[in-house]
Amino acid sequence: MPNHRSDVDGARVLADLNALRAIGAYKTGVHKPTFSEPHMRSLQWLAQRLPEAGLVADIDGIGNVLGTSAKPGPKLLAGSHLESQNFAGWLDGPLGVVYALEAARVINSDPNAKGAVEVAAWCDEEGHFGSFLGSRSYVGGVTEADIDAARDRSSGRSMRDALRDVGLAGRPRARAEPGRHAGYIEAHIEQGETLESGGLKIGVVTSIVGIWQYRITFSGEQNHAGTTRMDVRKDAGLALARFCVAIDDNFPAQCGPRTVWTTGRITLDPGAPSIIPGAAEMLFQIRDDDPAVIERLEGLLRSMAAEVTAHGRCSVALECLRTGAPAIMDAGFQRAIEAAGAIFADGSSIRMPSGAGHDAQVLASIMPAGMLFVPSIGGISHHWHENTDDADIVTGARVFVEACRRLLAG
Repeated sequence: MPNHRSDVDGARVLADLNALRAIGAYKTGVHKPTFSEPHMRSLQWLAQRLPEAGLVADIDGIGNVLGTSAKPGPKLLAGSHLESQNFAGWLDGPLGVVYALEAARVINSDPNAKGAVEVAAWCDEEGHFGSFLGSRSYVGGVTEADIDAARDRSSGRSMRDALRDVGLAGRPRARAEPGRHAGYIEAHIEQGETLESGGLKIGVVTSIVGIWQYRITFSGEQNHAGTTRMDVRKDAGLALARFCVAIDDNFPAQCGPRTVWTTGRITLDPGAPSIIPGAAEMLFQIRDDDPAVIERLEGLLRSMAAEVTAHGRCSVALECLRTGAPAIMDAGFQRAIEAAGAIFADGSSIRMPSGAGHDAQVLASIMPAGMLFVPSIGGISHHWHENTDDADIVTGARVFVEACRRLLAG
């Protein structure tokens, strides 16, 4: 094992992150949606850096960047993503890519290090065209029909057109080689305030939550807002509002300690000030790392909808749009990250689940996987105010590289 010294170049890590921050800069953050010009420049930036780590770079037919090594011995895959949410933060994604690049630079050139770190930047983790399309493609979970059907959520542009426009049409899509990798490791900002509020430096991720998403529709009767008496109205908008309040009243008794739920979008039809809404729709999401909790809450949601339909003035229909099983992070990876934190973060770490989705949950379906968190200032993410202290970034890099060494050493 290493002699507890770090070869990580903290200034280089920060310079790399700031170079990526300058591409597609927006206020104090970035704006680089998938296949935008800033996103493609970021991919090219990484492809140009990978040879510095002894890696051969390739951008595949779905926009993944892969850096592969010919060095003998075990291989560890590491990475994250380079596109961003719209008008969002500068570290969500790039932090994990730069840590992976730094680990490859340090370990791959070390004659005493066992094996090599390979680097990945997965395309569209942020879901502009779909759900984890890049990493899912790598594990064999995306068909050509899926790509045909994918559309940009903002513009409606097809993924086929986007791939053609950026020069990736016709390229093969990379696939994981069975047995090549000892596993996958990813670093990320926490996107919450657990570490900061606890004065901690490293989060050792135990699991990544499952996400269940629903469309809940309310059907009433559209009518004149001035001439229809209150006691005979079938106001779908009012039914929706009461349902949202009922969720907050009923869920706490049946949820888990880290369950969260969100009504992310509400629409009224026809949505005019002088018309009683005849229909209303809400998009609703539940997240937890225990499938039994989510199943219990879905049952409660369905019983609530049935109760409104049976005894209210409006009917309620519930459609499940997305299910995603929680992913458990490998115990050996957790131990390696924790041990590295004991050396380079003075043991200032905590085991914790991830409330956000990450590519690691996809890779975990075919190989051992682990994740490391660093603090987020104010717990802010998906906003240009997203930030992490430079010292915490460097500490995280040192822990990450040490964890990679340990995982390769077995």
